[in-house]
Amino acid sequence: MLGYIAKRLLQMIPTLIGVSILCFIIIHSVPGDPANLIAGVDATAEEIQIVKERLGLDRPLYEQYGSYVMGLLQGDMGKSLRSDRPVAEELLTRFPSTIMLTMLSVVVMVLVGLFAGIMSAIRPNSMRDNATMMVSLFGISMPVFWSGIMLILVFSYYLQWLPSGGSTQLKHYILPAIALGLSSSAVLARLTRSSILEVIHQDFIRTARAKGVREKLIIYKHTLKNALIPIITIVGLEFGHLLGGAVLTETVFSMNGIGRYIIQSIQFRDYPAIQGSILFVAAIFVIVNLVVDLCYGAVDPRIRYD
Repeated sequence: MLGYIAKRLLQMIPTLIGVSILCFIIIHSVPGDPANLIAGVDATAEEIQIVKERLGLDRPLYEQYGSYVMGLLQGDMGKSLRSDRPVAEELLTRFPSTIMLTMLSVVVMVLVGLFAGIMSAIRPNSMRDNATMMVSLFGISMPVFWSGIMLILVFSYYLQWLPSGGSTQLKHYILPAIALGLSSSAVLARLTRSSILEVIHQDFIRTARAKGVREKLIIYKHTLKNALIPIITIVGLEFGHLLGGAVLTETVFSMNGIGRYIIQSIQFRDYPAIQGSILFVAAIFVIVNLVVDLCYGAVDPRIRYD
């Protein structure tokens, strides 16, 4: 087990290197110069050049990337061009808000998605099944920012039950977690339905029914347990989707998280902040995938990591 974990952690290195290279190339290919924004609209060409030299933006791209990698090896993600504060410090300040939103969204996704998928699979092709799958299709097609705005309109503006923004109290996370979690719960519901239908027609389920085992016990203990592998996989993949969705959700709900920080950094052409944020999110996603792989062994004893 420890050898497998060490191997997977080592595999993170080339993955993160590839992410950093791709991110670096894309960012520097986008039109716009942060030196112009920092120097101001009335700055002369000489003043802009001085800012570039101070920030190291006048050097060739390979030298800039080399300096960035050397800093990463020393635990330094650089300084934000916008705030002149260490990027790592700003990310750690905003990380609790983003991870809280993501975890609550996962809870919403699992509760709604599993329940809807199980209810559909119990009676396939029934009116309930068709209605659930239709709602799931609507959930998949519905943009997160639109559902967030609709939730604000109903629960914050008309009913005034919940705040429309902020990230200091638990109530601030309810609406964004629902908006973010419902979109992923639709995917989970459809996969849960197909996984249960695949398992429920196998021989050991028919044997359990022949022995007189209660239907609820068959569904929740025997069927669902054997259908968990693809469900766990999609939960892990959707965790990354939820982290990415936090960019729009945190912006809509004015939350002080990494997602909104990325948007602000992109608007300012803050290269170190954008690179550090994307690399940070990529590292979290890789670690989550490792945790998902380890969960396979806990669910299915036949899986070993020797």
